[in-house]
Amino acid sequence: MTVIAVDAMGGDRAPGPEVAGAIAAAREHALDVVLVGDEARLTAELGAQGAAREPRIGIRHASEVVTMDDAPGQAFRQKRDSSLRVALELARSGDAAGVISAGNSGAVLAHGLFVLRRLPGVERPGIATVFPTPTGTLVLCDVGANVEVKPTVLAQFGILGAHYDRLLHERARPRVGLLSNGTEPTKGTELTRAADEILAKAAAHPEAQFDYGGYVEGSELFRGGIDVVATDGFTGNVVLKLAEGMSEAVMQLVQAQITESVRARLGAYLVGPALAGLREHLHYSQAGGAPLVGLGGTVMICHGRSGPRAIKNAIRSASQLADRDMPAQLGAAIERHGSLWKDGGGDVASQSA
Repeated sequence: MTVIAVDAMGGDRAPGPEVAGAIAAAREHALDVVLVGDEARLTAELGAQGAAREPRIGIRHASEVVTMDDAPGQAFRQKRDSSLRVALELARSGDAAGVISAGNSGAVLAHGLFVLRRLPGVERPGIATVFPTPTGTLVLCDVGANVEVKPTVLAQFGILGAHYDRLLHERARPRVGLLSNGTEPTKGTELTRAADEILAKAAAHPEAQFDYGGYVEGSELFRGGIDVVATDGFTGNVVLKLAEGMSEAVMQLVQAQITESVRARLGAYLVGPALAGLREHLHYSQAGGAPLVGLGGTVMICHGRSGPRAIKNAIRSASQLADRDMPAQLGAAIERHGSLWKDGGGDVASQSA
C-alpha cells in the first residue's frame, strides 16, 4: 500500500489546505495519506471538514513546526520533532512512500539531504518543475535548490530532468537542452560550455535514453521544440517566477480587453470557456508541486500558498512517482554515466532561491 506523508503544518495557511487536499486525494483518488503535525489541531480540522472517520487518512503527531523564517540547517538541528522532519523520517523508515510539503523550500532541501541522503553519484539534488507548451510539456531543472553549481552538477540536472520526464510523461527519448544566451557553441559562460561538453558525451553513450540538442535560448522554452532544459537554480528560479507572473498578467490583460465594448463582451461570452480552460492549464495548482530529483526518496515541494487542489494533486503526483520508483530510476541513470563525474569532485555551497 502506497502511503504519502504530508507535512501538514508547513504551508502559509496550514493545516486547513493540507487537510482538505488530503481528504480530496483519499476520496477522489483512493490514496492513503498520513498527516504529520499537531495531533489535536489535525483531529479538529478533520472533524470540521467532515472527515473525522476517513479510513484512508491517518495522523502522526509532531510537536514542532519549521517556519519560513527558520534557517534550514539550524531548524534540522534544533527542531528534531518538526512536522517536516517526522514526515521525512516516515519515508526513510519505509512507513511512507513519499513526502509533500508546502513549507520552507530551503528547509525541505536541507532536511531531505540529511534524512534521505543523495542518490549515489548525484552531486546536488535539483527541483524539477513542469511548464505547459503548445506541443505538450517542458521540464525545467533546477528551479531554486542550487544557486551556484559546477559543470558536472549542471549536466546532471539535464540527465535527472530527462529521466524524470521519462517517468512523468513516458517519452522514450526526451530532447534535452541547456539554457543559454544563444544557440551558437561560442555563447554562454565557462560553466555552460563545460556542461554542454559533458551532456554531449552523455547523450553519445550507447545506453543513453535521451537526445541532446545543445544550447536553448529563453525564447524557445515555451514553443514546444524541447522536452527538458537544464539550468542553475538561480536562473531557473527567475524563469519560474517570471513565467508565473507573465501568465497572470496576460490573463488580466485579456480580461481587460474583452470588457471594453459590447462587441468585445459578446466575444468574451463565446470564448469564456476556452479562457477558463487556459487559466486552469497555466495555474500552478495543476501540477501541485515540484519534486526534488536526486534524493534517495520521493519528495514534492509545493507553493507556500497552496490550496486544497494543489495539495491533492501533489499527493497524487508523489504517489505516481513512488509507484514508478523514481529514486531507483534516476539513480540508475546517473550511474550509467558515472565516468563523467569522476573528475567532478565534491559539492558547492547552495541555498534555496
